[in-house]
Amino acid sequence: MTDTLPDRIDPVWMRREDMVALVETLGAQNARFVGGSVRDTLLGLPVKDIDMATTLEPDEVMIRLKRADIHRVPTGIEHGTVTAVLPGGPVEITTLRHDVSTDGRRATVEFAEDWQEDAARRDFTINALYADPLTGRIFDYFGGLADLAARRVRFIGDARQRIREDHLRILRYFRFQARFGSQPADEEAEGACAELAATLKGLSRERVGMEMMNLLGLPDPAPTVARMAELGVLAVILPEADPAALAALVAAEQAQGIGPDPLRRLAALLPAQVQLAEQIASRFRLSGAQKKRLSAAAAREVEPGNARALAYRLGREGALDRLLIAGADAAPLEGWQIPEFPLKGGQIVARGVSAGPQVARILSRVQDRWIAEGFPAASRVEALLDAELAEQNS
Repeated sequence: MTDTLPDRIDPVWMRREDMVALVETLGAQNARFVGGSVRDTLLGLPVKDIDMATTLEPDEVMIRLKRADIHRVPTGIEHGTVTAVLPGGPVEITTLRHDVSTDGRRATVEFAEDWQEDAARRDFTINALYADPLTGRIFDYFGGLADLAARRVRFIGDARQRIREDHLRILRYFRFQARFGSQPADEEAEGACAELAATLKGLSRERVGMEMMNLLGLPDPAPTVARMAELGVLAVILPEADPAALAALVAAEQAQGIGPDPLRRLAALLPAQVQLAEQIASRFRLSGAQKKRLSAAAAREVEPGNARALAYRLGREGALDRLLIAGADAAPLEGWQIPEFPLKGGQIVARGVSAGPQVARILSRVQDRWIAEGFPAASRVEALLDAELAEQNS
């Protein structure tokens, strides 16, 4: 049994003063809301990004926005997209289009005037829902409302053709399946993704990495990632992955009330090999900080009952990564602020130790004692320094 979704929407965001002014500027007959904002409104989810489709060509959109003194950015004007920067947030306005040619990575488009033709070039039926900006009436050309009600992620038209147009749609399919889909999944969609999985090799590593991180950041991507492995898709982009380890991490996060983190989940998927983690970070074009964190998580060492010591040495995120991947208790970190070591090298020199490597060694040993005792107050550190100096002189 599926829910019945309304055939129109009336969200607060659509009635914002700046949005009403934008619609008046473009002409209500020339524009409709489309995609995620319509889909998420129907599902009662927060709307983050607002897109509009229009019959106006981009130059005309720019002229009208300028005339209305609305700040505009030609973000992708060669492909028909102009961004209107409103007080309530940006709105991407894209001229109706149809594809002239595609090569799996990019498309050559021509502007169009037919709404259904524009809808036909989109990926999934649930993303091809349009809403009248005045009445909120939904325009649904490919059964998207029924699919959304059934939590069914389905390609528009022939799934294989949609994927051949843009190979990244394979990964987008699984991300949307993890976010909106139910079981059983659409057989045609899964079959097309499995058959054309090898085409993912032709995409830039950065695009693949971004899509995977988006997937891993969802509440529970583990069943979907496991299905990607079964269909042979995961082996193309991340053959080193262990989906069972991801499922265990998600369970640990949920049990301890800790939110999803895509980098931690990527670390869980990988074997405990620092060098491999560095290679994956480079493959997905991760930042230097992300690479460092992924590598730290790959080391995996966790001393039972020593969560705070781990957080002191690795930082809170690094400690959570290792603790949760190991299934260990992260509760000691809740509300705990990582303290600053209350001893400086100058204090050791003042005790008669010559400046140089010996000071650094003593500082490190006292710090180890301080950590082992659970980060006591500065007065106790003085006693620890006394003990260390006494040992040095014995």
